[in-house]
Amino acid sequence: MEKTANPLHCDPDSGICQVPGQGVPAPAALKSFVPQAKPITLLYFTDPICSACWGAEPALRKLMLQYGDAIDLQVHMGGLLPRWEGFNDGGMTKPADIAPHWEQMSAYFHMPMLGDVWLRDPLPSSYPPSIAFKAAQLQDKDKALVFLRRLRELVITESRNITKWTAVAEAAHSAGLDTAQLHNDFNGAAPALFQADLTLSRSLGVRGFPTFIFSNAAGERQVVYGTRAYGYFTAAVNALLPGAKPAKAPAGLDGLFAVHPTWCAEEVAMAMGITHAQAEMMLEAAEGKGLLKALHTRNGGVWRRP
Repeated sequence: MEKTANPLHCDPDSGICQVPGQGVPAPAALKSFVPQAKPITLLYFTDPICSACWGAEPALRKLMLQYGDAIDLQVHMGGLLPRWEGFNDGGMTKPADIAPHWEQMSAYFHMPMLGDVWLRDPLPSSYPPSIAFKAAQLQDKDKALVFLRRLRELVITESRNITKWTAVAEAAHSAGLDTAQLHNDFNGAAPALFQADLTLSRSLGVRGFPTFIFSNAAGERQVVYGTRAYGYFTAAVNALLPGAKPAKAPAGLDGLFAVHPTWCAEEVAMAMGITHAQAEMMLEAAEGKGLLKALHTRNGGVWRRP
């Protein structure tokens, strides 16, 4: 992997957006934590502008479709970009340098990504949307996940600056959150919760995103570091919960859109076990019938119900 001081320069082969100078978290360095009500606890360390995390969405969605009844998913913010100062080596000297990199990551992961935001209205930091996510979690854990997804769509596929409150409020409204309460919590309890996430990530040796730490009641752990093939995730589950049986996938597009409001072609392909081209044809056919609407970009689309 190319050595770079810019954590936004994510390595496509490893699938990691890595904070400089740190490596894969050693299992021995991981501190103990108590699993929740489900057999497996999954700590997911991410960031709203992490391109590799966007690339991991298909595998994570399939994991939760198949094993969600056994997994307590706990999402934590990692603090990928505190500010631009200090992140100007490795060929990344300004926000505009990220634009072509995101385009390359889009092709690698087969997920729609545009680098335009870094040219038109670059984000000075990923901390504000991260704090907004912690504020959303105070209201509703499930709605917070929808909120995070919408933040990613806004910045990655719609080139919106998600440090601005207009974009945050739009994502909150889409997720069914109380926008006024979100604003209050953003300026109240959420910053401390975000700092707690950063402390937790450091204590567990997490310095790259995405990082997935699986654990069971016996204290056994499995770590999936980076955007990996789906088999890495199922292997982690089976190691901690031998004999775990995957749930039957939702039937067709109707079943998938009943679970999540938006889907990309690669996500549908992985969830249904078909090719990317087949998934795209299905989505476009449904769009043609008026069953779905889509945001089409030069690098792929995002489909939703009308």
